[in-house]
Amino acid sequence: MTIEKTMSPPSKKNSLTSLIVIGMVAGILLGTFLQWLMPNGSDKVINLYLFDISLKGLFVDGILEVIGQVFMASLRMLVVPLVFVSLVCGVCSLKDTSKLGRIGGKAVALYLATTAIAISFAIFVALIVAPGEGVNMVANSSFSGRDAPSLAQVIIQMFPTNPFASFAQGNMLQVIVFALLFGIAIALSGKAGERISLLFEDLSEVIMRLVTILMNIAPYGVFALLATLFTTVSLTTFGNLIEYFLVVFFVLLIHALVTYPIILKLFTGLNPVIFLKKMRDAAIFAFSTASSNATIPVTLETATKKMGVKNSIASFTVPLGATINMDGTAIMQGVATVFIAQVFTQDLTLADYLTVVLTATLASIGTAGVPGVGLIMLAMVLEQVGLPVEGIALIIGVDRLLDMTRTAVNVTGDSMVSLVVAKSEDQFDHEMYLDPQAGHNIEEIDFKHLKDN
Repeated sequence: MTIEKTMSPPSKKNSLTSLIVIGMVAGILLGTFLQWLMPNGSDKVINLYLFDISLKGLFVDGILEVIGQVFMASLRMLVVPLVFVSLVCGVCSLKDTSKLGRIGGKAVALYLATTAIAISFAIFVALIVAPGEGVNMVANSSFSGRDAPSLAQVIIQMFPTNPFASFAQGNMLQVIVFALLFGIAIALSGKAGERISLLFEDLSEVIMRLVTILMNIAPYGVFALLATLFTTVSLTTFGNLIEYFLVVFFVLLIHALVTYPIILKLFTGLNPVIFLKKMRDAAIFAFSTASSNATIPVTLETATKKMGVKNSIASFTVPLGATINMDGTAIMQGVATVFIAQVFTQDLTLADYLTVVLTATLASIGTAGVPGVGLIMLAMVLEQVGLPVEGIALIIGVDRLLDMTRTAVNVTGDSMVSLVVAKSEDQFDHEMYLDPQAGHNIEEIDFKHLKDN
């Protein structure tokens, strides 16, 4: 048994991770090269025998765009069914459904606490570095935001009037609430509930296998996404905002590599190094997609199959975290608020900064985990303290790169909170957490012998 375990192929798993990293690097290099060939969004036509081929039309907006968007669509396709089925299974497996309130309370409290810590630290660092002083830039474009919903409205909107509409619209909070109620009803339905529960367990296995299939094609999707992105990233804009970029990036790294490990160690006593190593694949996925929701399948698999979190916990905390845990976004908002205030030479009081912390923390509840949503939340925050919303135009140029990084931070926080809650509820497999090969075998698919799987 021991020999068989030591000979289980880490190389297969490592090769998948290596391929994803290679796809990232190759995509960045190709995108940068294409931008050099086609500066300022211009096109380059190549004459090939009797045909004129548009490099931008055929390659960038054609092949690469199709591959990248199909990969993203495939990930999003899984989010609602995965969350619904996994959460129903998780609730059904709870012998005491009264635990849901306790689990939910712990998860929400941890998510909101880490968000408040994130934005407070971001504001503190930004005030010290002062990235906006002396910039004297003028916004040439504007950005229109939306009003922040009241807490009462957020609570009301959590409950679906039509669950099928919630599924179709991808409204994660409503899907979560309906799944909780449906799971509780199954758990209380006796023999009929047991039969339905077995069906959902089988569905969960099938969906997780579909996640595995997508992970095997991830290197190609990641390559196409980053190649397309880096054909449009403005190096000039990046140069003008390098200090702002570095401040946000530094705080994001500190939060992911220091704050989360400290919280994990304090509440669970687990080795944070193991946690960070096992988060590698999920973080890469999050960075590539810039979407917490699209990364839910990978985050859920990481938490349950590699870190030892029981599905009864992870199926609740992971999708909930993708919805309300916006630590990375909060960091961007804190630094951006200070940056925009300094650029427009407007002084903010201590009360203003406290308002920023409170607004950003509460606004994170119910905000969709999709690319670019941080800018919408930032508009809410700026309006609360009287800063010009058009200041967002100053940072749009580099926000996409930061969006990718902060999404990786967000999913790391989701997994950390899942571990803390699971450990406190005794729903945690410590041996799986310590096993460096945990989860490797499920990520191997022999496409040539599908019947044997």
